[in-house]
Amino acid sequence: MVDMRKRRWSLIGITAAAAIALTGCTGGGEDTAGGGDGGGSGDTLIVYTNSNSDGRGEWITEKAKEAGIDIEIVGLGGADLTNRIIAEKNNPVGDVVFGLNNMFFEQLKSEEAITAYEPEWAGEVPADAGDPADGAFWPLVEQAIVTVYDENRITDAPSDEEDLWTEEYAGRYEVNPALGQATPQLVLASILTRYLDEDGDLGVSDEGWEKVEAYYANGSPAVEGTDLYARISRDEVDYGVIPSSGIEARDAEYGTTTGMIVPEYGVPYVTEQIAQINGTGNEEKAQEFIDWFGSAEVQGEFAAEFNAMPVNENAVEKANPEVVELMETLPRQDIDFGFVSENLGSWVEKVTLEYIG
Repeated sequence: MVDMRKRRWSLIGITAAAAIALTGCTGGGEDTAGGGDGGGSGDTLIVYTNSNSDGRGEWITEKAKEAGIDIEIVGLGGADLTNRIIAEKNNPVGDVVFGLNNMFFEQLKSEEAITAYEPEWAGEVPADAGDPADGAFWPLVEQAIVTVYDENRITDAPSDEEDLWTEEYAGRYEVNPALGQATPQLVLASILTRYLDEDGDLGVSDEGWEKVEAYYANGSPAVEGTDLYARISRDEVDYGVIPSSGIEARDAEYGTTTGMIVPEYGVPYVTEQIAQINGTGNEEKAQEFIDWFGSAEVQGEFAAEFNAMPVNENAVEKANPEVVELMETLPRQDIDFGFVSENLGSWVEKVTLEYIG
């Protein structure tokens, strides 16, 4: 029996490349969309995403063109993209948004910045994976956010990520203070959701805030433009956070053998969603893109190309078997994304002012 508090996975057999951070959760690409009334202009669909790095944006653009859909992808970090869409809701520039997780889509929904549309493939995804109440957003891909290390160098990793946030490991794990990105926000939510207290500051106990303070105080800040695995290979740090889909490509590039710290309470998962932006002037084309991109055929091809785990049940057979097995066995942390969405802004503000500076 594998010890659930200290499960280490060797993922060399996984055979495709993908994000992170945020991989899959942080934005990339150029912010090129101009202003205008009612979304994109002409025949080009403006697609907002935080999930276009590592060649995914180019792949989607090319495949969409082959299907007769001309798109322009605009990439930003998850939180920044969410704020942009909300800011533009009275004069929308984008037509479709995908890649954001439940937290951000809940914000867009509450601001009425997205509008409900039931795609043709709605019956092929679990009802509770998206927005079962109103159908404002629909699931595409899911992945785990994990704390990783190189098993070639580390043989005595702690059983719980919280053990890292001490003087013993000070400076030996990477911490990303860029709270405008999706993955760093999810990491923060993952910590605080374990210490909720209705009588505490912003709904969190004193112990929870102490954990957050220790996390940022003892970590080594991420270096902009430098991959976590490059820092691990140079012995700058030993541990860091990355989406599961980005592991194989980095093992191949850096010669690492990735292990994971998997606490007994599980790891946070993200489900990347898609929705039509409210007020788009290209409603028909937006819906055509959603129907196309979320289909079993396209999601299956995407999964095979980028080591993704599709939510569409008819696309799973095309996913890498090792990826499917990993996602079935990594325990999922219980996070109330609705509650997190309501409080995340205040949490980020407090952390930025008091712990990051």
